[in-house]
Amino acid sequence: MAAGKNIKTWFEGHWHDGNPAVMRAADHAIWLGTLVFDGARAFNGKVPDLELHCQRVNESAAVMGLKATVDVARMVELTHEGLSQCNDGAPIYIRPMYWSTENGASVILPDAESTAFCLCLEEVPMPKAENAIKLTLSSFERPMLTMATVNCKAACLYPNNARMFREAISKGFDNALVLDALGNVAESASANVFMVKDGKALTPIPNGTFLNGITKQRIMQLLQDDGIEVIEKTLTYEDFLQADEIFLTGNLAKVTTVKQLDEKILQPGPIASRARELYWQWAGF
Repeated sequence: MAAGKNIKTWFEGHWHDGNPAVMRAADHAIWLGTLVFDGARAFNGKVPDLELHCQRVNESAAVMGLKATVDVARMVELTHEGLSQCNDGAPIYIRPMYWSTENGASVILPDAESTAFCLCLEEVPMPKAENAIKLTLSSFERPMLTMATVNCKAACLYPNNARMFREAISKGFDNALVLDALGNVAESASANVFMVKDGKALTPIPNGTFLNGITKQRIMQLLQDDGIEVIEKTLTYEDFLQADEIFLTGNLAKVTTVKQLDEKILQPGPIASRARELYWQWAGF
């Protein structure tokens, strides 16, 4: 994603074309990282789970010590208002954001009363269904709740994800499978992860090291309603090496098939394909 002309940004009561400056040099969030965001998707004229994404950014603001200044209903209204100005049916990445402009009682703390908000709608293509990816085990870990604000979608967490990507790409892979500090699989560097074994879908149980994603929860429910057993449990790298299928779920691409984990070659499987099919049906496509 990069700044371009196909962006609409709501800031300080107005819609702006393109990518306007919304922060100043001395804003608290610029140098101390107190920014939270969320990501929803609009594509083919639909906006799945928009309310849940708006609710989560407000919850993230509270975790960061910020003040959520826009309620969910208003955020949803603004999103649809902005989408009406975008290309009809275009794939849009929807990012509501909060950050602090001033410090609070100490320099490190944000001042909740200084919370700023903006909503950015950027045209970002949906990855193609056939775009299967290659994973490698990361040497980096997801932090635990006692180490970082992993219970919110905080921008300050993403440099850790970025180094996972750099490492994976340097080895010839597309993404990374990431462990938690206890040595169990948490997620990928960018999305939640599922494996399939003997017709059952398994996914790491939320343990305070990663967000229990909105798309992950949606896919779990859809698979269960379709008669496929879904199990949340502690899973190891060795478990994934024995998997029949592996796939990722996340807002940007919804469902992504994995074709390789390190030396293990995987074929596109029926449950990953069914998960994607069920999601598209549920969303009304």
